[in-house]
Amino acid sequence: MCGVCGCGDHSHDHDHAHDHHHHAHGPEHAHAPGLSKTRMVQVEQDIMALNQRYADANRRFFTGQGIFVINLVSSPGSGKTTLLVKTIEALKGEFPIAVIEGDQQTGLDADRIKATGVPAYQINTGKGCHLDAHGIGHALEHLPSLRGGLLFIENVGNLVCPAGFDLGEAHKVVVLSTTEGEDKPLKYPDMFYAANLMLLNKADLLPYLDFSVETAQDYAQQVHPGMECLTLSARTGEGMEDWLAWLRKGVAGAAEAARPRVALSSGS
Repeated sequence: MCGVCGCGDHSHDHDHAHDHHHHAHGPEHAHAPGLSKTRMVQVEQDIMALNQRYADANRRFFTGQGIFVINLVSSPGSGKTTLLVKTIEALKGEFPIAVIEGDQQTGLDADRIKATGVPAYQINTGKGCHLDAHGIGHALEHLPSLRGGLLFIENVGNLVCPAGFDLGEAHKVVVLSTTEGEDKPLKYPDMFYAANLMLLNKADLLPYLDFSVETAQDYAQQVHPGMECLTLSARTGEGMEDWLAWLRKGVAGAAEAARPRVALSSGS
């Protein structure tokens, strides 16, 4: 146990291509028997600083390759994997796509992604409740080149710990399904504050549920003013075009930013 959030400690003592060297877990908010408050704060600071160094290395790599990276977060059962499958099926002919899957156990979700024809790499966290930047760096070694493409990181189903861990992504995107409470943004403000976009999934179930899209969006705005919100149904395709357009814009922007700039001579 890491002693901070109860994650397993999966330390490594080997190098990999993105200049990461060790791995430690831990977020910001738990009790650790036997540790004083002062010592626990120090442990937390060390863990987060280490993760940030790894995340910065990942981000430099992604930026240099022009890869648009999305960290997809939600509680369990929001429909993240179904959303990913439908998204990949719509976009896979346009640019390179790959997925890093995070779950405590099994490779079921990675298998679903691979069935679409795009590469996927599974990270099983065991007792860990989130993915970290070091694990993402290692996962990249198992994926083909994504230059100018799109990388999805499907995080462990958890609206707490993943909020505090930068993975080097361009954006966190939080998925809230209509089968959950409208008050999720107020109950889990760190996650909704950290995310740049909220997807309200399972819109096809709205006629059968006591769920107000307007209320959920209002709560999200209270936590994160200006946050983008899209309503869709991965199952029926309702609202998917707005989501796909958002992704296409991000991919194009990342690829353009990585394109070498050729200085024009004054005589041209």
